[in-house]
Amino acid sequence: MFGDTQNVAPVLRRVVDELCIPVIWDSPRISADFVILHNPSFLKFQNSLNAQVIARELIVVTHENFLRPGGEEGFDVSNCLGQIDASAIALRKTLAPVSAYNRETVTNWVSRFREARHWQVLEADWFNIFSTDLCHPCDMPEDRRGRHSRPGFEKFPPVAELDMCFPKHAKSNVILGANALLDAGVHRAHWKLLPFDAISVEDFFEMIDFFVYFTAPTWQESFGRVVAEALAAGKVVLTDPKTGKTFGEAVITCHPSEVDGIISDFILHPRRYHEQVSRSQSALERYSVQNFRAHLSKVLTPERGVPA
Repeated sequence: MFGDTQNVAPVLRRVVDELCIPVIWDSPRISADFVILHNPSFLKFQNSLNAQVIARELIVVTHENFLRPGGEEGFDVSNCLGQIDASAIALRKTLAPVSAYNRETVTNWVSRFREARHWQVLEADWFNIFSTDLCHPCDMPEDRRGRHSRPGFEKFPPVAELDMCFPKHAKSNVILGANALLDAGVHRAHWKLLPFDAISVEDFFEMIDFFVYFTAPTWQESFGRVVAEALAAGKVVLTDPKTGKTFGEAVITCHPSEVDGIISDFILHPRRYHEQVSRSQSALERYSVQNFRAHLSKVLTPERGVPA
């Protein structure tokens, strides 16, 4: 998905090196009891998988939403799954959603396309592992607002909504990953616009007390890792109800027009701010390594995939 370079994510590289597991690029055959394929959307850049998969069960983890708000496909799902189908022999083929909202798009897509109904949908979410140190909230929150994301235009709401979320009267407004705004010449004197990777995420979080995150109406996060990062950093997160569905009470769900009032209330009542951060960080436990290991042990069982 990111060019022709064969780079392994640093955390994955560390694990495979520790376990002395070889990384085999472009293997013509992948054979195991369980084969797990992540993010089928990578196939939108090619016409065939170029590998034969033989498995008792093939699990495809659906990191990207199958449908956008409004019902349009998020990517060429039929083509991508078709390539996998054509290259795989498996007793069971399973789609594994990563969140409640992602599951909704997957099940709605499967019900829409008759030729895809042989795909099973995993009962429990194949959630993102989020394991990092938790930061304490500041003693006295100030009206310091910010957001960060990848720089794609779909990650940003209309400018009118940005104006409501990041107003003149805020003490500071920091937007990291603002490449699309900078390229379009969108500027406000009271905004600090930073290109993607201009500063570290840790330095960014030092500059804010409230993480305000809304996206374009045609885009919806499948999980929302930036939200989890903000919670771990000890910030109060305000976001839309659909994004917030993944995190429950860990976030404040609202609309852009309500952001000002919510932030003002937290500043007037710092104890509520601290209680919200505490509640939020407790909720991150559900994405721990231990919980994912327990989830995996229920999926990868000797009986699974064997016909009755």
